[in-house]
Amino acid sequence: MKKPDGFKQGSGAMNSNVGKSGLGRRDISKGAVVGGAGAVAAGAGMLAQMNDGKAATGEPIPIGHALAFTGWAAHDAAEFKNGIELARDEINAMGGVLGRPLESYYEDSKNMSADEMVGAYNRLIDRRGVHVIINGYNIGSNNAEYEVIADTGILQLHDNTIISHDAVYKSDPERHFGSFMTDPPEYNYGPGYIHFISWLRDTDQWKPRNNKIALVSGSSEYSITIANALAKTATEFGWEIAFGPEIVATPMSDWGPVLAKVREVDPAAFVNTHWASQEIAQCQNQFMQDPIDCLTYYQFGAISAVFTDIAQNNAIGVTVATDIGLLQDDMGNEFKDKYIARFGANSTPLVGCQTYVNMYHWTMAAAMAGGSGEPGNFEQNRIVADRLNNLIYRSVLGTVKFNPETRSAVPYPSETNDPSLGMPTLYFQIQENSPERALISPPPYNVSNFMIPPWFKDNGGLPQLKVN
Repeated sequence: MKKPDGFKQGSGAMNSNVGKSGLGRRDISKGAVVGGAGAVAAGAGMLAQMNDGKAATGEPIPIGHALAFTGWAAHDAAEFKNGIELARDEINAMGGVLGRPLESYYEDSKNMSADEMVGAYNRLIDRRGVHVIINGYNIGSNNAEYEVIADTGILQLHDNTIISHDAVYKSDPERHFGSFMTDPPEYNYGPGYIHFISWLRDTDQWKPRNNKIALVSGSSEYSITIANALAKTATEFGWEIAFGPEIVATPMSDWGPVLAKVREVDPAAFVNTHWASQEIAQCQNQFMQDPIDCLTYYQFGAISAVFTDIAQNNAIGVTVATDIGLLQDDMGNEFKDKYIARFGANSTPLVGCQTYVNMYHWTMAAAMAGGSGEPGNFEQNRIVADRLNNLIYRSVLGTVKFNPETRSAVPYPSETNDPSLGMPTLYFQIQENSPERALISPPPYNVSNFMIPPWFKDNGGLPQLKVN
């Protein structure tokens, strides 16, 4: 790729008030805790302390966002934009990055193909000169946009949730220093689900009729990776994959044939690792035409209000997980309230929180580094990347801590048993027809109890959901 015109060295040079380390002793004592091996643990309040009362009146820092506004994931793109704008406005009110406000520029990544992603990134860099690209997820590009980031020396933060991110970074850490995945790879969902249903079984919250799982996957790399990881782990915990992984061509609207096969094996649990909200909602609707006594789990997409808008009461009882989602603690609830107050009752804070956190995480790292760097300013952006890599951030979705070998987030509890050092994989159950989801796992974050879905004919004497 041709580097943008205007590449220059030094305009992101260190701020003399911060010092060569980026974060001085006074700043650490005011708002951060050193966590060993150069790590710094922080909350968003540290940003205001580092700005030390500076108003965001300096030259704006351009930041870019590639979101799928007109593709099949447009509903999530809208929430990602909400999260970006809420964070940007708060950050600018705190003084931005050492007095420089953030200014957002958007490009439509549409269906997230390699060509669409590379084009969106190039436009943001060539036309806008962005210092960083902060997204939610973009799936399907085969990481083509990573080469744009590597060539221009800026950073990207995204939630693509793909293990191929780890492979790209490890293939050449020096070249790909600027690419960060701010959630764990999708692989963890597979073993995580087996841990989850085994926990329900072993704590007598659910009495499965048998040990059979029916497993269906969408045709994306993301869905297939999760399904294969789940199948690989199942037998270790006494489960049998009685059907699948059955890979269906997606997009998909008629789930009848595959559901007939599911009903034939009569499993205790049915797992669908496809994740497009509209399509898996149709799967649940068609399952409910002739339901059986089994749990239904849908990958990520059932988090969205779009799922319940389509499935309505058929959604009640469904389980869903996300390895990057909003906690239902004081911090999470405060965020939810202000998000809904700004964007409306039908908005989805569970999705918007992702980009909100990415914005704060990068901004704090840039402030610690003494400022961000424009395209071509490899030296300054390496400093920002180093600060980001060592910044442990307790956010509204839990702790974001990067694995230094992959620059993807460490998951809890699958890779660390310390919730203060990993991002929790959250399991929800839809217990009412609303955007609200009941957080049922993992401890210590769970605030609700699992209940037997309303379509079960035999609840085993356990508490069962009802549909009004």
